[in-house]
Amino acid sequence: MNLSAALSRGAVVFALLGVAIPFGGPAAAALPVVDMEQVMLAAQVDPPKSGTGQTPGAAASVLEVERALSAKGFLASGSVDGHYGTSTVAAYAAWQRSLGYSGLDANGYPGPSSLTALGSGRYTVIRPISIGSRTSSYGGVRVNARTRDMLAAADAKLSWSITLSQGSYTSANPSSAGTHDAGGVVDISVTNLSTTQRWQTVQALRTVGFAAWLRNPSQGDWPYHIHAVAVSDTDLATAAANQVHDYYFGKNGLANHAADDTPSAYRVAFTWWEQYRR
Repeated sequence: MNLSAALSRGAVVFALLGVAIPFGGPAAAALPVVDMEQVMLAAQVDPPKSGTGQTPGAAASVLEVERALSAKGFLASGSVDGHYGTSTVAAYAAWQRSLGYSGLDANGYPGPSSLTALGSGRYTVIRPISIGSRTSSYGGVRVNARTRDMLAAADAKLSWSITLSQGSYTSANPSSAGTHDAGGVVDISVTNLSTTQRWQTVQALRTVGFAAWLRNPSQGDWPYHIHAVAVSDTDLATAAANQVHDYYFGKNGLANHAADDTPSAYRVAFTWWEQYRR
């Protein structure tokens, strides 16, 4: 029996047994996996750190991204450490610009297309994050589609309506310190809500994946309102991403980085929209 016939006969036998035997040599090794949700989490949590500590659960995916950036000449080998710090943000932004992206599309935070292109032949992307349209709205106020869906989910948990006093993609309010300049950030009016209702609104927002705080006049030149940042939104301004870092570590998201003043009864485990929906 010649080799070809033997292989064919063997394939039939193994097929009957439910075992697939590929011709042409051993199966190629599977590519590493990059979890975009974890990469985005690290991209928000890591840069403000004083050191190069890794975000639990994210380091393996970040390392693959950094290795790819280094191989393409965008990141020094010494910065391939699983910490998505400012060097990695800058390197990823350079990668995005090399693809022809600009503005918010070259902010150093991975989008599904650029992350997939970077990993071609190197890794496989899982759990992609998409913000959808940047011109969606909630109650007539501009937000992106992901933020809109998050607000609707939080609203559904309450017996009163969430009303936005400020949306995203606007620099109209200087006291916002640039947090609303890009996507994923809203302010919510609480004028007609009781204290309990205000805290319950914060809780509902946090439950679906916002970093949210009740602001009061003693903290700044503003009335009572809720400030909310959509965790892992790929359009976040740097100032807003830094607030996610604060929220992750139990702080208030303000310039003084004080402890979160939200009563314990209204706190929830840290999460983001995609994780909440699973």
